[in-house]
Amino acid sequence: MHCSSKLQQLYNPLRWTQPPPLSSRSSLLSLSTHTFLHPSSNSPLTLHSSTSLKLHAMAKQSLPTKDYNFASSADLQFDSPLKIVEYPDPRLRAKNKPIDKFDDDLKKLVDEMFDVMYKTDGIGLSAPQVGINVQLMVFNPVGERGEGEEIVLVNPSVSKYSLKKALFNEGCLSFPGLYADVQRPDSVKIDARDIKGSRFTVTLSELPARVFQHEFDHLQGILFFERMTDEALDTIREGLQELEMKYEKSTGLPSPEKIKTRIRRKSGVGFGKS
Repeated sequence: MHCSSKLQQLYNPLRWTQPPPLSSRSSLLSLSTHTFLHPSSNSPLTLHSSTSLKLHAMAKQSLPTKDYNFASSADLQFDSPLKIVEYPDPRLRAKNKPIDKFDDDLKKLVDEMFDVMYKTDGIGLSAPQVGINVQLMVFNPVGERGEGEEIVLVNPSVSKYSLKKALFNEGCLSFPGLYADVQRPDSVKIDARDIKGSRFTVTLSELPARVFQHEFDHLQGILFFERMTDEALDTIREGLQELEMKYEKSTGLPSPEKIKTRIRRKSGVGFGKS
């Protein structure tokens, strides 16, 4: 997800409050002068804003324990430096494999992803955006190296999301220079693993929730313009067509998708294909 000046100006985080103590340990990390949950504990912890939010429950998506196509070591290999994959590259639509090995290959990929994210003024980045089709995302809502906190989510899933929605002007590193309004749930409860493989549960709100949802969509092969109303989409339609022509010119191949032939289907907000 791209960090625009407009996005930074609009973000005014709520004051966070920690829930009652649990029997297992937890740790909090700082985001500027605010805090949210550090995904380092394997205990189911949540952090809520002081505003009461109604959450809509979703069925958890569990991975089969046998005969599942997990990412191999080869799937995590890459040539440095990583480069941002731009629309309409088919790797943005490819299936992303879950990860079951938490080793040096994963740590190296994570380090490189943060590096390219900061260099391109991003605040979030998913693995398919750098051509690696695995279930991995990184983000730092502050968007500055050495500030805020670097968050790594492996094999994330959504168990609940708020009924309250928020409209926000989003950009995307895979769509350079394009920004438009996207409506998303204001709060999400997620399950994931950290870079060491420990399971955790956390509830995110406002900007961290939006960054997560944007990157989570990438892991499902969903692009941010699919969450827009027709009116919002019209404001970037010409830019999408220019990216399609750029792809054709640079690769010598026809664009794998055309925005002019896309049929709008009922969806736009929430989770799942639009």
